[in-house]
Amino acid sequence: MTKTMTTALVPHLQHLPAPVDSLDSYIQAVNQVPVLSVEDEQELARRLRLQNDLAAAQRLIVAHLRFVVHIARGYTGYGLPLGDLVQEGNVGLMKAVKRFDPAHGVRLVSFAVHWIRAEIHEFILRNWRIVKVATTKAQRKLFFKLRGAKKRLGWLNGEEVDTVARELGVSSEAVLEMESRLSGYDVSFDPAPESDSEDEHESYTPSAYLRDEQADPADALEQDDWEDQTTARLSEALERLDPRSRAIVQRRWLDDDKPTLHELAAEYNVSAERIRQLENNAMKKLRASLPAA
Repeated sequence: MTKTMTTALVPHLQHLPAPVDSLDSYIQAVNQVPVLSVEDEQELARRLRLQNDLAAAQRLIVAHLRFVVHIARGYTGYGLPLGDLVQEGNVGLMKAVKRFDPAHGVRLVSFAVHWIRAEIHEFILRNWRIVKVATTKAQRKLFFKLRGAKKRLGWLNGEEVDTVARELGVSSEAVLEMESRLSGYDVSFDPAPESDSEDEHESYTPSAYLRDEQADPADALEQDDWEDQTTARLSEALERLDPRSRAIVQRRWLDDDKPTLHELAAEYNVSAERIRQLENNAMKKLRASLPAA
């Protein structure tokens, strides 16, 4: 990740050593890039916005890579690799640079922080758990708010729950539900194949106690028997039809390569309407005979 990304930028900046082959080297390299002055940042941003100057965009991005690393470090408590967090933050930085308007009179770093955090948040929510813990905008806000609060306070009391709910404009029930989700953990459905332990607690995974409604041998036997009887009754009902009607039903409903009404009409030297009538009459006879069989 970092080697490819940084090596592509190095030819345009003498400040970065090349190649960069580790995250530590990458962080050291981006910290060596000088911070842009207000005047330089404004000039580069105008060149990008007015002239689509990609070299200017590249300088803006590289000058702010150290800021992405700083933000990404704040999310290392989620158990995800720092390199991946930095990479996602860099995506947010590039989006911010593309949309940055120097006429608004704010520094790029103030504008970009929201885009950087948004990309990192999305990455965390996609990868933190097998099952998504937050899908709506309100749940995302709750997720990150509660993660920070629980690091300081542990389980929230009633007053703290009400305070979080009031600050985020959600119900207390939503806060309690998200707190419960955060306290859970992923469990393998089957026991670990490499485990030879006979401890029943280690092997007590969902596969040991969840019932498979489709695995009942009696139900399976009943289903097979019903299918066999239905097939036999259908064969008997088809045999009661005249040869032409039976052939039409067979080819129109049971064969993989189904002919059209016009193709059968040409074959039997009758009209397509006559084929349709024969087919409808045969189907009525089949429906009438199957329940009585």
